Amino acid sequence: MEEKLSYEEALSQLQTIVKKLENKEVKIDELAGTVARANELVEYCQTKLQQTEIEIQKIVKKG
Repeated sequence: MEEKLSYEEALSQLQTIVKKLENKEVKIDELAGTVARANELVEYCQTKLQQTEIEIQKIVKKG
């Protein structure tokens, strides 16, 4: 996963993949790779959200 990818960029890529899957635009030969990429993006977004939540909790505790 690209570390320089922002949460918004990752989410946008994930939304694009979901739309393609819903519209059956992904060829069977590309399906496994597409699903793997979607999984990477989901994990990346979850991690970013968890890290942000931890940072916010630290800020609130200091205040």
